[in-house]
Amino acid sequence: MSETITYEQPLNERIRTFLRLEFLFKNLDAALEGESELDHRDVIQALSSILLVFDRSDLKQEIIKELERLISNLSALENTPGVDKKALEDLLGQLDQIVDSIQANKSAIGQALRDSDFLYSIRQRSSIPGGTCDFDLPAYHYWLLHSSLESRKLQLTEWASEFEGIRQAVTITLELIRGSTGFMNKTAALGFYQHSLNNNQSTQLIRIRIPREASYYPEISGGKHRFTVRFMAFDITQRSQQSNEDIEFSLSCCAM
Repeated sequence: MSETITYEQPLNERIRTFLRLEFLFKNLDAALEGESELDHRDVIQALSSILLVFDRSDLKQEIIKELERLISNLSALENTPGVDKKALEDLLGQLDQIVDSIQANKSAIGQALRDSDFLYSIRQRSSIPGGTCDFDLPAYHYWLLHSSLESRKLQLTEWASEFEGIRQAVTITLELIRGSTGFMNKTAALGFYQHSLNNNQSTQLIRIRIPREASYYPEISGGKHRFTVRFMAFDITQRSQQSNEDIEFSLSCCAM
């Protein structure tokens, strides 16, 4: 277990959505490892949540734009002294392949899942508290309890594969952005810290790292020009209050 905890704050809507998708993909992976009825219900719920993200915007084009932006920025490093050209070429090739795979799919992301009457009936009921219980969806109940474990896992894996290209895009994008800037040691006087951002860089993600045993957590808020951090003393019995101590922490302002 790591000795630190990292908190993140996206500074634009695109990265905010990418972080949400990353979270949902992690939930999906964890549920896919299970074998119980509840595990497989969680898989369906995760798939439905991912579909809902794509229903709300033209995210496919947003993802392609972000990948093309990364390719452009990385290509500009080709003649920079000290750059590992072979590693850079491999990375650019990987990004190009992901873009090609997403563009090759002419249908909307997850369209095969939308076209499934079985999944549609579950998605319709999912917004109702307890709406997917046995008497509401007997076909769902039958599939969960009467089909073999092997066939269910095969079907769930097939549905999850609909998002494979998108998952790769989200994973590599966040990996590059997080790795673009190292951590610096900072001090929050009386639990408060304010930072002005470099106008010549497009900062996309704020990352704050604190010791795992710390009794406080950061609340981060900000925009394109500056951000603030308030370290709050955690108390589960009442509303958290800002710490009145000077707090040492590590900061990374990620711009790629």
